[in-house]
Amino acid sequence: MPTRHNLISGITDLLVLSILSKGDRYIYGLTKSIHDYSEGKINISLNTVYTVTYKLENEKKITQYSKLVGRKRTRVYYHIEEAGLKYLQELTEEFKNVASGYDAIMAALESEKPEE
Repeated sequence: MPTRHNLISGITDLLVLSILSKGDRYIYGLTKSIHDYSEGKINISLNTVYTVTYKLENEKKITQYSKLVGRKRTRVYYHIEEAGLKYLQELTEEFKNVASGYDAIMAALESEKPEE
């Protein structure tokens, strides 16, 4: 089942920063990591990841640098900065609160009897 865009767009910053907190990546590497770590359940386009990295870079949460790959090709890698790590902690806490609230609502609804 494909993931719904509106659900994923709310956590894209969280996913990108989480992956970058484990090491520098280039855009395709970020997209592939999201796909692989989610066991194929989350697919985010390269364009979406470009947009997120552009925004996070403008906010000084990540930086980029070029690295020569092979003889002639260069890749742009992204690195999380201290501000990005702080923002990641905030997003993680917020996500945990929302997930906990969702779980509480679902548990309460499961115990309710349907109205007749």
